[in-house]
Amino acid sequence: MTPENLAQLHARCFIAPAPWNAAAFESFLTQDTVFMVEHSAGFLLAQNVLDQAEILTLAVDPECRRQGIAARLIAEFHQSCLKRAVSKVFLEVAADNAAAIALYRVNGYDEVGLRKRYYSHPDGRRIDALVMEKRL
Repeated sequence: MTPENLAQLHARCFIAPAPWNAAAFESFLTQDTVFMVEHSAGFLLAQNVLDQAEILTLAVDPECRRQGIAARLIAEFHQSCLKRAVSKVFLEVAADNAAAIALYRVNGYDEVGLRKRYYSHPDGRRIDALVMEKRL
């Protein structure tokens, strides 16, 4: 996927946190520590530093959800992490994103923290972020 494709898909998936534009994706993809797992209908972008990795974003086309794509992306991401000698993975997820939270829990992630009022919604509301972690 090109940065433009990634930005278009991200915009179809997110309101809050705000979707990233093509320039943001291009910037991420030029960093040596950033890597991506792709599917024709989705992607997972992550950053690896030493023995830890962070899921930066996970997006699946809304028309293709509930087909196991996100679970496959996460499984492939975990395999990539093991090849990179990653022992711990973490992420932030909007506290009101029940579907994503359930997906991460099913895949072995536990809540380890809370970032109050972390995300901005376009209507001005502030949304907490859950910090989740998985040990590989």
